[in-house]
Amino acid sequence: LLLSLLLLGRPGLGAPGQGAGTWSRFARLPYLQDQLFLHDTFPDGFLWGAGSAAYQTEGGWRQGGKGASVWDTFAHRPATPPGAAPPGPVGGDVASDSYNNLFRDVEGLRRLGVSHYRFSLSWARLLPNGTAPPNPAGLAHYGRLLARLRELGVEPVVPLYHWDLPQALQDAFGGWASPVLPQLFRDYAELCFRHFGGQVRYWLTMDNPYVVAWHGYGTGRLPPGVRGGPRLGYVAAHHLLQAHAKVWHLYNDHFRPAQRGKVSIALSSHWIKPQHMTEKNIKECQKSLDFVLGWFAKPIFIDGDYPESMRSNLSSLLPEFSEAEKKYIKGTADFFALSFGATLSFQLLDSHMKFQQLESISLRQLLYWINSEYNNPQIFIVENSWFVSGTTKRDDAKYIYYLKKFIMETLKAIRYDGVNVFGYTVWSLLDGFEWHRGYSIRRGLFYVDFQSHDKKLMPKSSVLFYEKVIEKNGFPPLPENQPIEGIFPCGFAWGIVDNYIQVDTTPAQFLDSSVYVWDVHQTKKLIKVDGVYASKRKRHCVDFAAIRLQTSLLQEMHVTHFHFSLKWSLILPLGNLSLINHTLVHYYQCFASELLRVNITPVVALWQPMIENQELPVSLAKYGAWENTETVQAFVEYARFCFTSLGDHVKFWITVNEPSVKNLTYTAGHNLLKAHAKVWHLYDKEFRGSQKGKISIALQADWVEPACPFSRNDQEVADRILEFDVGWLAEPIFGNGDYPEVMRAWLHRMNSVDLYNFHLPYFSEDEKKLIQGSFDFFALSHYTTTLVGSEKEDAVKYDHYLEVQMINDITWLHSPSRVAVVPWGLRKLLKWVKSKYGDVPVYVMANGIDDDQNMVHDKLRVYYIQNYINEALKAYTLDNVNLQGYFVYSFNDKTAPKYGLYSYVANHYEPKPSLKHYREIIDNNGFPGPETPELLCPEEVALCPECHFFRTRKSLLAFISFIFVAFIVTIFFITYYSKRIERRYK
Repeated sequence: LLLSLLLLGRPGLGAPGQGAGTWSRFARLPYLQDQLFLHDTFPDGFLWGAGSAAYQTEGGWRQGGKGASVWDTFAHRPATPPGAAPPGPVGGDVASDSYNNLFRDVEGLRRLGVSHYRFSLSWARLLPNGTAPPNPAGLAHYGRLLARLRELGVEPVVPLYHWDLPQALQDAFGGWASPVLPQLFRDYAELCFRHFGGQVRYWLTMDNPYVVAWHGYGTGRLPPGVRGGPRLGYVAAHHLLQAHAKVWHLYNDHFRPAQRGKVSIALSSHWIKPQHMTEKNIKECQKSLDFVLGWFAKPIFIDGDYPESMRSNLSSLLPEFSEAEKKYIKGTADFFALSFGATLSFQLLDSHMKFQQLESISLRQLLYWINSEYNNPQIFIVENSWFVSGTTKRDDAKYIYYLKKFIMETLKAIRYDGVNVFGYTVWSLLDGFEWHRGYSIRRGLFYVDFQSHDKKLMPKSSVLFYEKVIEKNGFPPLPENQPIEGIFPCGFAWGIVDNYIQVDTTPAQFLDSSVYVWDVHQTKKLIKVDGVYASKRKRHCVDFAAIRLQTSLLQEMHVTHFHFSLKWSLILPLGNLSLINHTLVHYYQCFASELLRVNITPVVALWQPMIENQELPVSLAKYGAWENTETVQAFVEYARFCFTSLGDHVKFWITVNEPSVKNLTYTAGHNLLKAHAKVWHLYDKEFRGSQKGKISIALQADWVEPACPFSRNDQEVADRILEFDVGWLAEPIFGNGDYPEVMRAWLHRMNSVDLYNFHLPYFSEDEKKLIQGSFDFFALSHYTTTLVGSEKEDAVKYDHYLEVQMINDITWLHSPSRVAVVPWGLRKLLKWVKSKYGDVPVYVMANGIDDDQNMVHDKLRVYYIQNYINEALKAYTLDNVNLQGYFVYSFNDKTAPKYGLYSYVANHYEPKPSLKHYREIIDNNGFPGPETPELLCPEEVALCPECHFFRTRKSLLAFISFIFVAFIVTIFFITYYSKRIERRYK
């Protein structure tokens, strides 16, 4: 992968416009390898930190001599009728109350183990009127904070200004709309450098000037709320750039020699991707970044002037810099400080600045673009994260997985793309006031109850996640993540699945007894001769062309087993034996016997639910389906017929294949279990002795993982879902004969509060005995893993009935249909089955993933098969799971579109690369390595149903063989002695 990326090119010296190559580069990255999770660490000395902003967390808005800021004024605008109590906390009046809990916050930093802490100074706290004299209480407050950070060895990263302009300056001069502000900002900065510069190595002049200028003075969405339109927004930005440059030069000329610090500006950006990969759309994406990030970055990092796309599009709206100002602004940053996340992305970015392209949250591509566009600068990520709902308390799973994604993208930018990132800052240390969104969202690592008096910090699950990342300096490879070498046991079942085989009962043409003449002179066609017939021959199974084709395709795979389902609705159309489709039964008999002839074991399911009538005979589907107890008896009679008709050919039976618990009522499930048990006992008592087969049920069993692995609540949810999804049908059969206690307790709880009225039926003692133990093996279908949480975050993905929130790990690979590819989930599931149901023989009866016709070389499925089978090998080798078989889903795209190992186009089957890869694994019986001992397996002989006559008459065959040998010997001796006698007389 690294070689591929090097061939694609890492950014060299950048220049305006070079970032436009970012989109085409990332479109050409090697599919799959580049998307895989990167298990690696960050460079030594990488900076890990957390951040906060004064107005968001400090509170104490009237304490210690602090002056009012524009945010104080903005938040106190009358939003409710006069005299009415406000609905909740007002702005940042109290917020997280960090002003009165300085040591509380620092203790949170100590727990995390961060190397730096970004916090902003409140201009209005240090200079209540915006100008001298300074406020001693404010100076003392920040002095105490810096001293405590020094004691802990935490590096301060300090923005001078994070949106909270003193209201006095807004009132007196019009704020950043005034050319006076740059000098006043310089004076404020000088105060800070003199008082705190000895303890601060990283300074940020200001945060996100785009938001201040555009929404503070253009749209008026944010303080000071001036609706001056685009012109005033560009003027305010002009002054912000001048102010930044003044402060940088102040530090560079007067403070750097002694304090040896660095100064930059925190610039925020979104990411944008083209609707279509056309040159025009890419130019529009480049323009979008120019108008937001480039607006401030190009003057500072390139040439002191605005991007050319802004100049050409905005004409007179955009102020001009003199040549002297350009030189003064150019180069006024010691590193590139980047903010990326929920503040700007999808929130404060004006829609017209997207230029009709698509907003995205790819931090990695943004880092590469900055690298290409601005001369490969050192990049310090000074703000990054996402958010959770304001009602979410401590299990903030959504926040964790966005954090995981962003940190992973940063690591890939460093390792794969050569981007020079030297630090990362999570936003934020603790919950606070989230600007225009108030308290409706949370972004903190630590939870704050805003209604409480003491405002204690309570660590969220994200704290546990982030502190581990810091401790390990990234995501180092772990033993459980590494593939293993080894092989499966002799007789391991290597299989393939087809929901329903292709049925074509059209006889072969050579069964036609008619005689034909070939008209070679005129029509060139065969002409039937009336009244003349050849002798008819007996029909044979090989006469079915469809069977010959399917068996030949299966032989090419080298599989030992083929799993398919019968069609109950077609075999017994009326649901009983009054009408039997003998043609179809004969076809199934032929199919099974032909499989055996080529040494492939048929694995046959009696019933598999499908969309139309659940694949039940219409008469049964019409009258309640599995809700009706008569369906149970009908299923038993149908099974008896199948065992009688096909039992000589089929030794591996599935009663019910993948019943969907999502679409099953409790009554239907109750009857389904009884039907399965009765059929199992039928086979056990009446057919097993003569047919020597085995039979069980196959359940769909995807793994369920707690979204917050450190959360007891999430673990309880995961356990509950596993019992409802798998244990519901598994526990009565493989466990104690009754439903899981978790299910009964949960339904009792839900029914008791009158939210629902679901009745889980009870089994009689006789029924429990009937169902318990009605298995020969544990068959399961497994496709993916689901993350679940206890905190309600997204109403669309929240199950109120089970009180579970479905969560998505956005770092996982996903198929085109958004199915997550999580190989280790299979191993966890197999261990769970063993721990719950003992050393039962286990078959993975279906495991597969969908693809897309445009997928490159079938790589996703190759990866899927390789890694899922390797996790199965770990379960067998390391966990001692009694795993006896593995089946890939599915055979071909004709019967299971997008899932097949064979593509199907224009009546033609074509093997995909994944088929060849699976065949190689089968031939090796796993993943043998140099140290793997050779396994000598006895050669397996195909079962031959036609040989049943001979197998049951071994004594007779031995006697006949003896007589035959004796006869030959007698003839030999007679001949031999006759010739000797003749010679003697001669």
